[in-house]
Amino acid sequence: MSLTDKRLMLAVKEGEVEKFGVLFERHHDALFAFFYRMTADPAASEDLAQEVFVRMLKYRKTFGEDSDFRGWMYQIARNVRADYLRKRQTQELLLAQTRADHPAVPPPLIERREQLSVLQQALLALPEDKRELLILARYEEIKYETIAAILSIEVGTVRVRVHRALRELRALFLKMSGEDTRCDVKKPKTILRNT
Repeated sequence: MSLTDKRLMLAVKEGEVEKFGVLFERHHDALFAFFYRMTADPAASEDLAQEVFVRMLKYRKTFGEDSDFRGWMYQIARNVRADYLRKRQTQELLLAQTRADHPAVPPPLIERREQLSVLQQALLALPEDKRELLILARYEEIKYETIAAILSIEVGTVRVRVHRALRELRALFLKMSGEDTRCDVKKPKTILRNT
């Protein structure tokens, strides 16, 4: 039976630092994905994910018996990103999508890639607070209660903000994809199906 993240972190806190590798293996990809969705910069995302683990070790004594591991980890991730942005004083860059030439790629796959590219651009066009909220709620699948604790807001406020951010993302997607100019009454407009 494997130990929970909380038990592992408590063991690390008590000096069993070798157990930190398990936490790294479990959460590195999720942290990288979080930062990548926020910045669209793979190199920076890797650096930021690594910095989260460095800080988790450095501040391991702040993790308590009543701490929620993922909430604690993402709070550190938010702080790491804020420090990075302050230090660099740069604007986030849009993802430059490159495509390899694959003549045998079926048209539906090409269309899906294009939709995902537009969706990524729409996500990056959202204000940072809305983008972060959607990434935590939809991509990272963090419970609203945990997000509320991370952001120091009420759970109801999280629900409302997620709903509004999704609505804004949908509008941006439709505008960027040119679907908002079409006048097809019979077909409902959706962002993406089966993503």
